[in-house]
Amino acid sequence: MATTSNALIRVENLVKTFPNGVHALDDCSLEIQKGEVVVIVGPSGSGKSTMLRSLNLLEEPTSGAIYFENVNIADKKVNINLHRQRMGMVFQHFNLFPNMTVLKNLTLAPMNTKGIKQAEAEATARRLLDMVGLADRADAYPQQLSGGQKQRIAIARALCMAPDVMLFDEPTSALDPEMVGEVLHVMKQLAENGMTMVVVTHEMGFAREVASRMIFMEAGKILVDTDPKTFFGNPENPRLQDFLSKVL
Repeated sequence: MATTSNALIRVENLVKTFPNGVHALDDCSLEIQKGEVVVIVGPSGSGKSTMLRSLNLLEEPTSGAIYFENVNIADKKVNINLHRQRMGMVFQHFNLFPNMTVLKNLTLAPMNTKGIKQAEAEATARRLLDMVGLADRADAYPQQLSGGQKQRIAIARALCMAPDVMLFDEPTSALDPEMVGEVLHVMKQLAENGMTMVVVTHEMGFAREVASRMIFMEAGKILVDTDPKTFFGNPENPRLQDFLSKVL
């Protein structure tokens, strides 16, 4: 069940086949080191979100192994909820509890799952709200916030669990264009502070600026895994060349 590796996350021969026969992931393998910012891009339906969601078993793989901190979390004997506490997840849609204040949204999980005392949880939440530029919104309700504010709150909420890695599934795709920048700014701050991040995104400017590694997927396969300079400046894969010609 356990293995020894320097990688924070190691994916081995991952396969995901849906009941309708679609091969969403086709023998994918990759490693993510502590402190890396790995950006996954590709056309719609390429498997990138399925890959990301598999990393914390929101999608259960058909076969293969996913080692997180040297434990194969795809093993059915593993308590996945314990490992998910160390993996922050931010989705396209914010999934905030509408009947709770921002502060309550941020403190609920640390208090309920980690047993952190209210005063400590609230102090952490207020510090993180300040980090994402929303210290003055602690007592607001989600319906009083813009989309960009909600997504920054969602990031702060994930950070309240003190995760070892942050997973972002197209975090800006549901936002109005003028709100995208404020969310990407927070993500850049996280990267600069050394947070390990895996990001599925269409924001190529962000990827070029922040990624330490770029992954290109198509038809459930990882076709390219390289550094951003090579990825954008000298792509050798013809399919990647075609993709970049359409999105840059």
